Amino acid sequence: MAAAGAGKNKAPIIIKRIKKAGHGHHGGAWKVAYADFVTAMMAFFLLMWLINTTSPEQKRGIADFFAPAAVSQSTSGAGGILAGTALAEEGVQHGLGAPMAASAQSIQADKPMKDSPEDGKDSVSEPSAAAVAQAKAMREDSEFSRAEMSIRQAIEDQPDLAELSKQVIMEKTPEGLRIQLVDQEGRSMFDPGQTRPNARAERLLNLVANTINNLPNRVTISGHTDMDPPKVRAGYTNWELSADRANAARRVLQARGVTADRIYQVSGKADSEPLFPDDPTMPGNRRISITLLREAPVLPPDHSL
Repeated sequence: MAAAGAGKNKAPIIIKRIKKAGHGHHGGAWKVAYADFVTAMMAFFLLMWLINTTSPEQKRGIADFFAPAAVSQSTSGAGGILAGTALAEEGVQHGLGAPMAASAQSIQADKPMKDSPEDGKDSVSEPSAAAVAQAKAMREDSEFSRAEMSIRQAIEDQPDLAELSKQVIMEKTPEGLRIQLVDQEGRSMFDPGQTRPNARAERLLNLVANTINNLPNRVTISGHTDMDPPKVRAGYTNWELSADRANAARRVLQARGVTADRIYQVSGKADSEPLFPDDPTMPGNRRISITLLREAPVLPPDHSL
């Protein structure tokens, strides 16, 4: 009896099995983070280049060029709400001037008097045109890289468009960021002889428009065909066809939010600029090319006049 009672009071043994979850799909968010890292590294190397190649005066000039408006102290005011604080457009540039409390005697001792009324301002060496142009070009390249990554990521996020990724060719050129929507065998952007983009082309154009809207650059659009003439009607050539397709792409971009003042040029190139010159009949020669233009270069002043 005692043995039987002891068996009933014995606590049960529970065995807990823990199943380890498998690794899921991480998505493409790491690519955006990598693009941010590359952008930060480009900014860092630009900073190092500016430090090593510019004089102290040029450094101050570059700092003034990129300095935002700031709140500066002024000697006006009578202790009211602002207490003599005024909004100054020059911001940090006030730090380059002489102290306001300096006496006339100390100014005369340090600097001889001159007849020009503007001699009281400190002269700051402006950065060279080449340095400013180089800085702008590096900034644009960084923005173009992010734009390219954004379009690639948007395509990958939509499985039904992933197969079209090879039909989107992007490259940075001296003109800007060129985005080309290219035909492939059995996958055209336009139906034969038609000027309206089909469903797949319109979806790709919408993705491109979303990225364009995040940048201030002007846009050019050009249409391209292969060498085969269109079989539409008499007198209707590849010149008309390519121009009509480029104009149709413009309408899609504007319907997606790209404003008319950003459209710089719309043109039809026919078969004059084939993507595959060795085979002008290849489907890849039929394409829509959209270019985000670089800013106008900074030109040195013309002293010849």
